[in-house]
Amino acid sequence: MADSISGDRRLPVPVTAYGPLHLFALQVHRMANGGQAHEAVAAADAYLTIARTVRDDRTARFLVQGKMYALLAMGRLVEGTALAEELLRTAGSLVSEAKARCDLAQLHLLRGHYVDCMQHLARAGALLNAGPAGSDRHRSAMCSFAEAATAAEMYETAAMAYDQLCASDSPNRSTSFDLVHAVTLLYWGLRLAHVGRAEEARSRLRRSAEITRVRLDAQPDVHTTAVHALALAKLGETPVAEKLAREAIMPLRTGGIYQYARMAHLALGISLRAQGFPHEARREFIAARELSEHGSRPDERPIIRFELALTALELDDCQSSRDLFETVEGQMRELWRLRLQRLAMLRQAGQREEAEAARARAEREILLDPLTGLGNRRKFDLLIADVDRAAGRRPLTVLLIDLDHFKAVNDAYSHSAGDRALREVATILRAHCRTGDEAVRYAGDEFVVFLQGDGTTGREVAERIRTAVAAARILPEARLTVSVGVATWSPGMSGDALFRAADDRLYAAKWSGRNTTAA
Repeated sequence: MADSISGDRRLPVPVTAYGPLHLFALQVHRMANGGQAHEAVAAADAYLTIARTVRDDRTARFLVQGKMYALLAMGRLVEGTALAEELLRTAGSLVSEAKARCDLAQLHLLRGHYVDCMQHLARAGALLNAGPAGSDRHRSAMCSFAEAATAAEMYETAAMAYDQLCASDSPNRSTSFDLVHAVTLLYWGLRLAHVGRAEEARSRLRRSAEITRVRLDAQPDVHTTAVHALALAKLGETPVAEKLAREAIMPLRTGGIYQYARMAHLALGISLRAQGFPHEARREFIAARELSEHGSRPDERPIIRFELALTALELDDCQSSRDLFETVEGQMRELWRLRLQRLAMLRQAGQREEAEAARARAEREILLDPLTGLGNRRKFDLLIADVDRAAGRRPLTVLLIDLDHFKAVNDAYSHSAGDRALREVATILRAHCRTGDEAVRYAGDEFVVFLQGDGTTGREVAERIRTAVAAARILPEARLTVSVGVATWSPGMSGDALFRAADDRLYAAKWSGRNTTAA
């Protein structure tokens, strides 16, 4: 393969794990995340036409996702929800489903659908815990999970997710997730301080400052500077916080990076108030509030409002200022109580997911043959009944497989050897089943394969199974073979009739001398 693409010969597109047009999707995502939401939607629509025309399904899915993020940024939540539900319906893996559910949870949260939000988030968490960690797709889904938890102000849940993400990155260096981790800890600390839980607040703020200090030592940038300044300001290190905030404000405002600009204004305002300049501090808090018009997190406005009320009390310790502060403080406590309710809702939804998973495991175990790990007779009955319900939806062929002279094997070499033979045959059957096919142990030494395919496919698979069993050294003492009966569903045929047809073919295969296929 390497020789065929070396030299001057070129492939028309880069070989990647994504679709051939994935650069289009990357552009849409960059625009959606960079404040160009309207342009992202227009580009996504244009590129989707191209991707669907050339049947680049991977890129089309990525484009739909980018458009959904742009709609979310624009506040067009109903349209964004429709796209998120489309992504959920077409998810091709557990990780893709988890990511789609995280995005859907965030949209439901913003629409005030808290029960739906927590159900999707709990399901996503269960899928992420069940799947293999470490891949880029898993990390992306985990990041979406943390973002949705942050949007719901469930800092505990988000911080644990970011801890996992940071731990999965290369050790002893600044990672791609530690800044958002630091921001989560920062806002958690601010909210704790505003409801009177000072020690817990200091713990989160110190941890946030530690993370951002490492980042600044490695590679300084104004985003990290603003986060670090705000953490230091609330920890009382006001001279350093003031210097850092002043350095960061103008570059952030000029660059349109408003979330971090708000943090810098807050840091400067808290520092100035602590140093005895409440009038100047108030101007900084008002500047932060004005920047909230450019889009802000749900928890930012209450934080700014609290700092303004505290500053008003310091400017004029009159009854009206005290009343204002008590009102804002009461609002903060009520918001905290609602936040705790959402945490409880997520825990309850998680418990329901665990119970459902346990029930599903129990059901699977009931339908498994303990010796071979294939489906058992109960599973066979369900599959036969399903033939009647799903008649005609897709081609279906049944293979009825019987080990030749198996009683003689048990009598000559012991039942233990016979059990080993049954397990090996089951392994061969699994190897020849594709997605959608089902293999079951019907009874004793008889197996049934429900094959999604027509009669030609059924005969080919049956022959491959028969040949594989005959060629395998299943028992060193004896050569094992199987006979196979093949029957294909036709209109008007019931499940029982289909099985009887396969049984008739098996009888014909046995009658013709065994180790053969009859179709």
